[in-house]
Amino acid sequence: MKGLFIDAVDDLADVCRKVSQPGDPAVDINEQGDIAASELPGLLAGYDFVLNDHTQMPTSAMRLCKGLKHVVFLGTGARSYMNPEELAEIGITVHIIKGYGDTAVAEHTIALMWAAARGIAAMDGGLRAGQWLRTEGMELTGKTIGLLGYGGIAAEVARIAGGSGMRVLAWNRSAKTAPGVTFVDLDTLLAESAVLSLHLLLNDETRGFLSAERIARMRPGAVLVNTARGALVDEAAMIAALRSGHLRHAALDVFDTEPLPAGHELTTLPNVTLSAHSAFRTPEASDKLLRMALDIACGLT
Repeated sequence: MKGLFIDAVDDLADVCRKVSQPGDPAVDINEQGDIAASELPGLLAGYDFVLNDHTQMPTSAMRLCKGLKHVVFLGTGARSYMNPEELAEIGITVHIIKGYGDTAVAEHTIALMWAAARGIAAMDGGLRAGQWLRTEGMELTGKTIGLLGYGGIAAEVARIAGGSGMRVLAWNRSAKTAPGVTFVDLDTLLAESAVLSLHLLLNDETRGFLSAERIARMRPGAVLVNTARGALVDEAAMIAALRSGHLRHAALDVFDTEPLPAGHELTTLPNVTLSAHSAFRTPEASDKLLRMALDIACGLT
């Protein structure tokens, strides 16, 4: 088996080399960041599998990649970049990686929550512009955080938030229990959460899950945190709720379009805190991610 790491940017090439072990299948490393669909057949010619960090893989282009049998996507959000079912129909299996960055993403979620509650980004921007801008913050001790979806990341968020003195509610599509977490119906979660944090996987059923109607049912003045996937939220409805004040603040690491275009409306709103899809990016998580990807490659046939 021979593979290609097709988009090893942002130091991922070095990480891949560092964590590789004797006995791993051969993996060539391409450090080109932006790859057009038309380039895929040429780049992937002669390879059995590909490691993919962020490259769009439309089925029409992948159909021309003769001999390729596997895509190992570096994370859980493969659907944002390809259609796994369509690729399966043409003989290409998509593998995702779970659990590698639960702590990293949870810590970033908590960081965004606190930054949103205290207006850190607005004050930072004001000071850099020569303004003495002082915002009135929200105390989170004793407040309710609602977790929309409950997997490994949400469990870590619950641990940290609970340790900070917050009441933790959660809703999940399948029944779960966890110490220190009260599982409730969706209406209760939306109505009672001072902070709503998204932790759903993106698929056909969850795309647009936080709709205009569900945003309207959220507690007035709530903070929305999204470190999952931008497409889980009706972006236009979220922006309208931010403008009206129904949402106090949105703290976002993920977006419908990435990279976020210059001048995007979200960048013009004072009650939005933004980060560049980086919640998972720590040295510890990157090492684990690439090692898990290579372990998957070792098991391919």
